[in-house]
Amino acid sequence: MRLYVSFSAPLLAVAVLALCAGTRTQAQVTAAATTTGNGTYIASDPLANVRYDNRFDVSLGMAYQHMKAGPTLLEGSNLGGLDLSASYWFSKHWAIQGSGRGFAGTSGAAPNDLSIKGPFVSEYFFTAGPEWLGPHNKHGAILAHLLVGGAYGKFEQDLRGNPPSAVDFYNDQIAPAAIIGGHFDLNRSPRWVFRVTPDAVLTRYSINYGPKTTSNDVNFAISVGVQYKFKTKR
Repeated sequence: MRLYVSFSAPLLAVAVLALCAGTRTQAQVTAAATTTGNGTYIASDPLANVRYDNRFDVSLGMAYQHMKAGPTLLEGSNLGGLDLSASYWFSKHWAIQGSGRGFAGTSGAAPNDLSIKGPFVSEYFFTAGPEWLGPHNKHGAILAHLLVGGAYGKFEQDLRGNPPSAVDFYNDQIAPAAIIGGHFDLNRSPRWVFRVTPDAVLTRYSINYGPKTTSNDVNFAISVGVQYKFKTKR
């Protein structure tokens, strides 16, 4: 009896060890199979290398602007166009920005007996000024700018040779302009950014007929597009 007990205890211990080893080996094989079957998953962050240390950047967007083509017009014009801007950063928070914008569309006209309705008008801006980088992280940023320069308004091109006074339009001219606003940026990679740019646009057009007056107009503009940051660093 004693011999049976002495023999059974080592045998039971060996059996338990073998079972545990077998279970562990099976688990390892199963895990390896799972790894082999599914491949190796490597977590990556596409925004990990976002840095606000670039020297140059450029952006292009589809743009919209509301404006009035004459000093006393009740109907405004909704214009579409492009917004092209570029910046040179000389510190982390400050840059010089240049912007060129072009808009075109139809405008309301004053009542007239010339059957002129919805004439085509266009407006072009060339401005520059300081740009400031505000709150930012790897996901996005808020920027502000104050741009000054000129606007070239073409208001007479679709009047069939009639003077702008016939529809209460401004004369074709180059006028002072200012743009106050900024950007809302959403980083998509270290180089590419989705950008929304809302602005207040100030112009100072005049007329050379009747009581020669000058109007200070404030209108709204917005563009949606992309920005590219060049690899050159400060």
